[in-house]
Amino acid sequence: VAKLLYVAKRVRPDILTAVQFLTTRVQQPTEDDWSKLERCLAYLNQERNLGVTLECDDAVNAVGYFDAAYGVHADFKSHSASLITLGKGPIYVGCKKQKILTKSSTEAELVSASDGSPKLVGVRRFLRAQGYVLSPSIVYQDNMSAISLIKKGRATSEASKHINIRYFFIKQLVDDGEIQVVYMPTDDMLADLLTKPLQGAKFRDLRDRLMNIV
Repeated sequence: VAKLLYVAKRVRPDILTAVQFLTTRVQQPTEDDWSKLERCLAYLNQERNLGVTLECDDAVNAVGYFDAAYGVHADFKSHSASLITLGKGPIYVGCKKQKILTKSSTEAELVSASDGSPKLVGVRRFLRAQGYVLSPSIVYQDNMSAISLIKKGRATSEASKHINIRYFFIKQLVDDGEIQVVYMPTDDMLADLLTKPLQGAKFRDLRDRLMNIV
């Protein structure tokens, strides 16, 4: 599993969701967990020639995709995913169980965007240090209610009053001109591949676009 994680983080993000689950099962694995590991290995063996292809846009800038799957873990916590690219193909991918229990899909999306945005800021600072002049980075989000919370920077209803102020950190990035939050439909959200197990045509479509397979 550790070897798979190494591969997933560097050249095969298409298996990252499965491997991230497997890392939580190494202490007390079951036969079902072993079957999942074998299935992952069989997929890698079948698609052994795939890998990330990096391709930069003409105007160099970092773009972020932040997504979340609400309440998918056994303890009802949600799952975050983040993806950063400089054009096509990811320069950073990450997915993990959220540390807090969220009360709605909107809150889960806000937590994901807030937790993922510091990595995007780090990439922007690195690019500036290389002499690049950057426009605001586009951040794609597939939840309109979460976008509304980000733009307002505060709770907007009784259902969201409890949300911790730390998760509105991303509002400051919007105000500072560092990022611009843009809606993207779920079917086009590349980070969706990193939040839940997908199969069939949808998996292959998102995989090919995420990894820039040509």
